[in-house]
Amino acid sequence: MAIVVPPTWEINDMIRSIYEAPTYHLFLEAILIMCIVKLLFSKSYNPEKTILTEKEKNELIADWKPEPLVPHVKEDHPMLEKLQNSIILGKAGKYIDVNGKVCLNMATFNFLGMLGEESIEVEAKKTLRHYGVGSCGPRAFYGTMDLHLYMEEKLQKFMEVESAILYCYGFATIASAIPAYAKRGDVIFCDDGASFSIQKGLLASRSEIRYFRHNDVDHLEELLIQQQKEEQKNPKKAKITRKFIAVEGVYLNYGDICPLPKIIELKNKYKVRLFLEESFSFGVLGKTGRGLTEHFGVPIEEIDFLAASLENAYASTGGICVGPKYIIDHQRLSGLGYCFSASQPPLCVRAVIEAFRMVEENPGMIEDLQDICKEVHEKLIGIEGLELCGSPLSPVKHLRLIEPSDDRDIDERTLQKIVEMAQEDGVGLTLALYLAHEEHKLPKPSIRISVNRKLLSSDIDKMVSVIKKAANDVLFSS
Repeated sequence: MAIVVPPTWEINDMIRSIYEAPTYHLFLEAILIMCIVKLLFSKSYNPEKTILTEKEKNELIADWKPEPLVPHVKEDHPMLEKLQNSIILGKAGKYIDVNGKVCLNMATFNFLGMLGEESIEVEAKKTLRHYGVGSCGPRAFYGTMDLHLYMEEKLQKFMEVESAILYCYGFATIASAIPAYAKRGDVIFCDDGASFSIQKGLLASRSEIRYFRHNDVDHLEELLIQQQKEEQKNPKKAKITRKFIAVEGVYLNYGDICPLPKIIELKNKYKVRLFLEESFSFGVLGKTGRGLTEHFGVPIEEIDFLAASLENAYASTGGICVGPKYIIDHQRLSGLGYCFSASQPPLCVRAVIEAFRMVEENPGMIEDLQDICKEVHEKLIGIEGLELCGSPLSPVKHLRLIEPSDDRDIDERTLQKIVEMAQEDGVGLTLALYLAHEEHKLPKPSIRISVNRKLLSSDIDKMVSVIKKAANDVLFSS
């Protein structure tokens, strides 16, 4: 076999290129060659196996203490006792059967009183017989039925937007919608009183989160000005950084209303996008129940996207998101709760359609609910030992201790005693529950009041009287 020797001029060129190469280049190549040689001649890692005796194995097992799967919970924790003693029998309508005790329901979200409406149940049963119980697939995988499309079209027309999308689970709506747009490197300014579903959406987005004090627009503007100054220092980064504001229409944890006009003013001034979560204001606020935009007379075009649950006012399951068509179309491809969850059961869609029909034919239902919210608020003011938190128009209100202790567990037990005594007298209340170790800002312990459109003045008087008596017995009895 003949050996091919390169021409002399090629060898000379190679030598000349070595001499002409920069010193740092030769240095790096030398290091790379040394590393390659070391890898070729180094022995593979093969640790010696240690054989343990049975005694040594048992000792190691005895010394091993695994970390707990969940934080330790005291066996006498009031929530454990509450869950064991609060078994619901039947429907949770205006009245609720708790362990055989019939109580006025001031605990569950059924704002418009749709649960138990005969026409809704009739339509749901017809749909059940025609479509079955569930869809058994996500929307893009044979989970889309004509009812879903009809409901989305109805929502689009009702909200006067370009497009609408249905989610199967209310909690997952905003938790999926936020990370569909906000990504790593973006900045989200969020009210620190936001509900847990918004917090989960923020976490999933992996964006930089900057919380402003609850309903404090001045603090929000301070953060926006600070962001503006940071962007002036790094204009290149500013061009690719998207900014969002996330707020709730009615705050679940506080029961008050978002100052939307001021938020929109800051949104336009500092060029940020706005996410509005309306699970507790949709079907409640506004002349026809369109929510916060209708309540304040704000064009819905000012909202980049609006999300809401159908599980509070319309007594069904699932959630909605409405806005410009390109925003909604993006969610159909990127909203995790839409793409990978079985679609909303057809019977639940039909229930919402029928509920919408009832409201359209009798828009006075919305005004009735608002009047009852105001009446409940007015009559709950002044209960000795308890402070009322929330807006008069809010269907969610909180009763907190005026003089709380330094121990949260003690305060929760105190409020739970009031709840239990009220239940004995025929009024169903609930303690507001939180995942204490996961909440961004844990709200103070409270009794949460949920308003129902079907409450009569006599029902409200009974509820207030029972709470007053229970609070007096628990807080001031010697």
